[in-house]
Amino acid sequence: MAAALLLLLIPPVGLLAILAFLTRPHAARIPLKGRHVFITGGSSGIGLAMARAAAREGARVSILSRNLARLEEARAAIQRDSGRDDGVSVGVHAADVRDAGAVARALEEAGPVDVLVCNHGVFVSQELERQDMDEIRWMVDTNLMGTIHLVKASLPAMKARARETRLPGSIAIMSSQAAQVGIYGYAAYSASKFALRGLGEALQHEIIAHNIHVSLIFPPDTETPGLEKELKSRTELTNIIAGSSGGMKSDDVAKKALDGIKSAKFIVPCNFEGELLAAATAGLSPQSSPFMASIEVIGAGLLRFAAICFQWNWFSTIEKYHAKNKKSE
Repeated sequence: MAAALLLLLIPPVGLLAILAFLTRPHAARIPLKGRHVFITGGSSGIGLAMARAAAREGARVSILSRNLARLEEARAAIQRDSGRDDGVSVGVHAADVRDAGAVARALEEAGPVDVLVCNHGVFVSQELERQDMDEIRWMVDTNLMGTIHLVKASLPAMKARARETRLPGSIAIMSSQAAQVGIYGYAAYSASKFALRGLGEALQHEIIAHNIHVSLIFPPDTETPGLEKELKSRTELTNIIAGSSGGMKSDDVAKKALDGIKSAKFIVPCNFEGELLAAATAGLSPQSSPFMASIEVIGAGLLRFAAICFQWNWFSTIEKYHAKNKKSE
């Protein structure tokens, strides 16, 4: 009996041993206490929740968004929540991430960053054919180019900071579950968010030698002012498909995001559905956990079957929707 049990254990143990050797980058811990955490989109929603949580852990926090009045309100909220009243522990910077010069000036003013959180983002649901080109450019320029502006402006000082402190740094990019799978009505938005994955994968190769880790965060619909606005204009069919997924609160996403950053995870899902999507779409992404790598390897076939089932359901929903509309014409 013992021998039979041992034989059953050898394959998974052997797989874990192989993956422990192969997985890269190596696992790391990224401390927040006493370090500079710079968060865009920090005046509300997930960004504000992350800033409050980081401040509670003893981080020096800087937040950036376009509206200075909202930034001041957010600073007061962070200071109240963290028990700080010195007025300087939370830096506020008003800038549009689409403006590379404004971003560079804000980061220079803030000082060297240990953890950069690119949390900004805009989205409007609409079929691509009907979506205005200015609206499409707005999403791409904000979601993709805004992130590139931040990374380029922060990297020189981040590299120097990592050398000086000998502590790992982090660049966290807030993506979306709509960047793991395309959804009806999100063609332009998904394009801008899918691009962040390619950016993150290549960037991790470029900066790992400088002890800086990349984290891609994939939240579902989250209770934020942005979602509230988006829901008012979401197409009916998008609402049927996307609405079938569960939403989350900003504080819960912030906790998952910060836990992922501190663990130097490359892919950071935020709920169970996100965990499945992360495993199903792992592809050639970096993986530092042998355990998660084993799940991806073993579950690849089953998850692909599940993905085909989901696609069948979505295409069936689209067919039924259009068939119903044709009858009513």
